[in-house]
Amino acid sequence: MSITNTPTSNDACLSIVHSLMCHRQGGESESFAKRAIESLVKKLKEKKDELDSLITAITTNGAHPSKCVTIQRTLDGRLQVAGRKGFPHVVYARLWRWPDLHKNELKHVKYCQYAFDLKCDNVCVNPYHYERVVSPGIDLSGLSLSGPLMVKDEYDYDNQQSHSSSESHLQTIQHPPSRPGPQETFSSPALLPPSEGSSSASTSAFSTISAGPSNPNPNWSRNSSFTPAVPQHQNGHLQHHPPMPHTGHYWPVTNEIAFQPPISNHPAPEYWCSIAYFEMDVQVGETFKVPSTCPIVTVDGYVDPSGGDRFCLGQLSNVHRTENIERARLHIGKGVQLECKGEGDVWVRCLSDHAVFVQSYYLDREAGRAPGDAVHKIYPSAYIKVFDLRQCHRQMQQQAATAQAAAAAQAAAVAGNIPGPGSVGGIAPAISLSAAAGIGVDDLRRLCILRMSFVKGWGPDYPRQSIKETPCWIEIHLHRALQLLDEVLHTMPIADPQPLD
Repeated sequence: MSITNTPTSNDACLSIVHSLMCHRQGGESESFAKRAIESLVKKLKEKKDELDSLITAITTNGAHPSKCVTIQRTLDGRLQVAGRKGFPHVVYARLWRWPDLHKNELKHVKYCQYAFDLKCDNVCVNPYHYERVVSPGIDLSGLSLSGPLMVKDEYDYDNQQSHSSSESHLQTIQHPPSRPGPQETFSSPALLPPSEGSSSASTSAFSTISAGPSNPNPNWSRNSSFTPAVPQHQNGHLQHHPPMPHTGHYWPVTNEIAFQPPISNHPAPEYWCSIAYFEMDVQVGETFKVPSTCPIVTVDGYVDPSGGDRFCLGQLSNVHRTENIERARLHIGKGVQLECKGEGDVWVRCLSDHAVFVQSYYLDREAGRAPGDAVHKIYPSAYIKVFDLRQCHRQMQQQAATAQAAAAAQAAAVAGNIPGPGSVGGIAPAISLSAAAGIGVDDLRRLCILRMSFVKGWGPDYPRQSIKETPCWIEIHLHRALQLLDEVLHTMPIADPQPLD
């Protein structure tokens, strides 16, 4: 080893690995990082110039120019390390530059000859031959992250039919934390304008979505087509502004809640929510009920059994628990904090060192998506609103009314009494009426439920296609919303659709 303690390609593999380990970012476990680096160094031992380029790039943090560092491309493009598969340029970029990196966030620099996207027989894994891209249109004011958060995912909501249009690609929308500043102003989440092949950073502001009832005519029945009039990135990527910092509000601060009359005069429920914990598709332990006297509840991975305002998942045993589930549970850590505000709005603060993944119809709507059309990745330290009671109440009223009207119209269609021009031909109206009339109590009940997975996400970029395939997740039933749904169902009963004999 040289006098400066920086190794060269002539040094022993162990010395090189030890030196490169000192520069890792800490996003992966030490054992995984060591195996990944050992694997790479061994592959490069016969390509001394590339190994020297890697050592130079990593030990100088990219301060000096370096050549491509290549390994052979595999059949599926992925590299397997310690039983895990990942794209090689992403694996090493996470190790040495961005521990929270997602695979769709990388763009190679112009002088990289073997970049992953060029689909050569060899793949460059030099982390300093890639940049973390920011798409045009995102307002970077107050954004403290070192790069963008752009990811495309699919979310297969259980038993929900996929759309046949180009919108069928369900997505993960990321919500990073942002650094509070003395006079920072934040906007509501918004979508990015289309990008025409440009990946340069831009600080131009873009339109925001108000905290009020945006999209006044959503008409979200389960089987109806939904085409939001929102701009899409050319690759289908969707991004949000970062949420508010800990001390602020997700929306611009107002006293609106204080002056709003309650939606219902029905007394508040004894418990504001109940939380069920699952491992894969099996509920573990009893449902945890949170009293209305505890507006803030913490769900964490520790072992305190006393209950109250803490639901500790570490104390729960499961005879069918696998090693993968056990590993994931170790990373729940401080978990999340759920906070009930006003009559029943819900906010989430991620206290864990790992992101949580949330299914939230409220966030779907604010992003211009159909309900169930996205998974929302909530980063550590982020604080974000995930449920709006008034919006939910409007939605359940609208869907119940739509279902009731559709069921009545369907009955008329069976009798041959459809009035108006929509009845011409009879076939198309019958199909749409059947879809609308198919909205049931379970569909409305889903509006009152949040689902949240710890550590592991799901979708096409993950091995898991459904939340029921994630190792540890919770389902949160919001009791005030369920109370309101019960009132809606009593005042506007949904008629069972008649069979078409």
